Amino acid sequence: MTEQQPSPELSAEKIPEVLPILPLFDAALFPKMVLPLVVMQPESIKLVDETMSQNRLIGLIVVKKSSEDNVHAQDDLNTVGTSALILKMAKTEDNKLQLLAQGLGRFKAKEYVQEKPYLRARVEHIKEIDTKDKETEALMSNMIGQFTRIAELSPGLPQEIVVMARSIKEPGILADMIASTINSSLEEKQKVLEIFDTKKRLKEVTRLVNHQLEILELGNKIQSQVKGDMDKRQREYYLREQLKAIKEELGEKDEAAVEVEDYRAKIDEKNLPEEARKEAERELNRLSRMHPSSAEYTVASTYLDWLTTLPWHESTEDNLDIKKARQILDKDHFGLDKAKKRILEYLAVRKLKPESKGPILCFAGPPGTGKTSLGRSIAQALGRRFFRISLGGVRDEAEIRGHRRTYVGALPGRIIQGIRRSGSNNPVFMLDEIDKVGSDFRGDPSSALLEVLDPEQNFSFSDHYLDVPFDLSKVMFITTANILDTIPPALLDRMEVLKLLGYTLDEKIRIANRYLIPRQREAHGLKTKQLSFTKGAVKHIISGYTREAGLRNLEREIASICRGVAASIAEKKVASVTIKVENISEYLGPVRLISEAKARTSIPGVATGLAWTQAGGELLFIEATSMRGAKGLTLTGQLGDVMKESATAALSFIRSNADTIGIPDDYFEKHDIHIHVPAGAIPKDGPSAGVTMLTALTSLLTHKTINKDLAMTGEITLRGQVLPVGGVKEKVLAAHRAGIKTIIIPKWNEKDLEDIPKEIQKKIRFYPVERMLDVLKIAFEK
Repeated sequence: MTEQQPSPELSAEKIPEVLPILPLFDAALFPKMVLPLVVMQPESIKLVDETMSQNRLIGLIVVKKSSEDNVHAQDDLNTVGTSALILKMAKTEDNKLQLLAQGLGRFKAKEYVQEKPYLRARVEHIKEIDTKDKETEALMSNMIGQFTRIAELSPGLPQEIVVMARSIKEPGILADMIASTINSSLEEKQKVLEIFDTKKRLKEVTRLVNHQLEILELGNKIQSQVKGDMDKRQREYYLREQLKAIKEELGEKDEAAVEVEDYRAKIDEKNLPEEARKEAERELNRLSRMHPSSAEYTVASTYLDWLTTLPWHESTEDNLDIKKARQILDKDHFGLDKAKKRILEYLAVRKLKPESKGPILCFAGPPGTGKTSLGRSIAQALGRRFFRISLGGVRDEAEIRGHRRTYVGALPGRIIQGIRRSGSNNPVFMLDEIDKVGSDFRGDPSSALLEVLDPEQNFSFSDHYLDVPFDLSKVMFITTANILDTIPPALLDRMEVLKLLGYTLDEKIRIANRYLIPRQREAHGLKTKQLSFTKGAVKHIISGYTREAGLRNLEREIASICRGVAASIAEKKVASVTIKVENISEYLGPVRLISEAKARTSIPGVATGLAWTQAGGELLFIEATSMRGAKGLTLTGQLGDVMKESATAALSFIRSNADTIGIPDDYFEKHDIHIHVPAGAIPKDGPSAGVTMLTALTSLLTHKTINKDLAMTGEITLRGQVLPVGGVKEKVLAAHRAGIKTIIIPKWNEKDLEDIPKEIQKKIRFYPVERMLDVLKIAFEK
């Protein structure tokens, strides 16, 4: 290693205007400060060698952004740099240079006069704007105080540097000295270097000093806390060891040993299945070797708590008295004969074969038809415990199967939690809103339910947390859904679907008088003699204020009346109230729903159809009109693609059979046709409005009015056939509510009339048809 010593010191006035420029990558040099450098690039080594043979003066400029090859053009450098004198230079054996450079002053690069082999620039030397006043002295004093505190908190800074800082009287040099010493970014140091006004520079460096001091004080606080926690743990350990020794002297048992013995006794008492027993004993052996203060001790004890509190063999005895079960079901719910029949059949099978597996039922129907409350009645009728979980919006598979014990705060899934809370292994377990289960990146809960709801698999259901099989075959699972379309086919295949499709007007009147009115009277503190309803009033509330398949809105309207009556009685305006048709509007306002079927079908081109919705059946009106034009067809009312195709098919059938129907051949050449379905804000789709569109168009083109009190449903084809549709019961109930007396249905749907209550079948005349021309014959029959 060779070394060269500097020649006598040069003054700042002798610094030339053109300087060789040495880029700096990871450091900044301030005037009057000394900086060690290592030079590796060949062009930089050449620069230093030529400078050492001359005046040893160079310009140091920080690069804006480092490149991979460390070769920088003039655009990569900042504008402001520091002129420096190389005090010492040494060459190492690996062809590197070690420099010791002292800053002389700031300069601004005006232009670069040379790029190869190294940069040379014409510079403008900056004279500092030095102002001394009280504010400057205050800034210097404050900075020295803060810097002193930084030195105290930084073991790497010698105390002598504080003494040096206090000895500096020039504000600019003090700011440069502290800026070069504190731990700040290269960008922040470059920013200080570019400030020529000493007062502004003092303020900027003060900001950096305060920021550095805050970081150091926060780090010191964290260190103190960690040290305090360590000391506290060590102290607790020694105290526990002393307590353990004292208990041994007194002959007392250790609490941890007592807890282990308690768990061992619970495991023996529970008579766990073989696999669960092995897992419990393995976890218990781990627990006995752990210290009670460790985090794993809590995890192991919680796991053993779950294993020893689950009802592995505890069952409730079924009530096999079928007559009594029927009475309980009839007491709580009116109608719902299919669901009640299925439960009683299950009881009969259990009576003949006690080891039979529980059924997995799915109650499907519109909201408010009693699906959830029926589950409670089934549990009461069977003499079993009832547990319900809502699956609406559940998106995490762990909600069903639980989390693995590796996660902090892990717990079993909601199935196992429900089993433990019910306290028996054969409860009635209701999975509410199964059609609203979602899925995302956390998994698919509906896939996890495949094992739960499969009688061939759920005898060994494995929860991620327990990691041992649990027998769910004795559980009676009941699910509820509003629609079946959103349930995955594999999951739907595992369930026995019972459709609860809604109530007739007579059923609603009976349910209101038997259940809803007494319940709301009691909820509002009213006695029977204080509030009564006439039969006509209940019927008027149902037909004039509600339009639903279920009963929720009806109960809300009854509750509104109860509140109004309660207010009147509390104010001592009346002692009792009888609700009649005449005074309902005092509590519920004017009638909201008026049957418009007759008015809408009194002119040619208007037909009444039947539609299915998630809330039950609805009447659907089809309007058609014509105008002068050239074979155009316009469809409005937010119709879906299938419904638009039905309209096109109906028009094509009419044109192809114009002679049979009685329409002039040239009619379509001179007219445009417009079909509109009212309630335009509601999207509509499906093929079942085909016969209604056919009838409306024929009525328009033949100028014939359709028979009053007639509604229809069915899909059409170009061959003239009427194809079957779904939701027949819901549609018939909607027609009955609206006062329809005649309904045209597809011949293939005739079998669905078995589900229609007998009293409705007596009031409505049904026409099963196979051909589209038969529909027109019935529709225009006088």
